[in-house]
Parts: sequence; C-alpha cells; structure tokens
Amino acid sequence: MTEIFHGVMRAISSLIGLAMVMMGGIWILQGFNIAFLDSFMANDKQWAVWGALLAAAGVGQMVWSNTRESYYKRK
Repeated sequence: MTEIFHGVMRAISSLIGLAMVMMGGIWILQGFNIAFLDSFMANDKQWAVWGALLAAAGVGQMVWSNTRESYYKRK
C-alpha cells in the first residue's frame, strides 16, 4: 500500500512542478511583452525574473520528486 501511495504522491508532486514551470513561462512571456499583452504584468521585467525563479523551482521540484530514493526502499 505504501508503494502505491508514494507513486501517487510522486505523480502529484511532478504535476505541481510542471504547473510551476508553465506558470513561470507565462510570467516570463508577459514580462518581456511577448504574449498576453492585456495584463498588468506586460512589459515589466520584474515579472520575467519572478517567472524564471518560479520555473527553476518547478524544475527542481520535478527533479527532486523523481530522483529521490524512497525511505522504505532503503530499509
């Protein structure tokens, strides 16, 4: 049962990381005035920086959740 739980939680964690990367990409595009131009974030470079940080955190979340060894496998 614990292996199923860990598999589900790994998938959820990966999906959260993917959502972070996608949201960060949207913020970057808005910050550089490339897409979604009717937003208050359009042409504001600060949002591009925040988007890059969020995307990097999302990549880190996905890598961490898919490469760490399970506690139960070490026993």
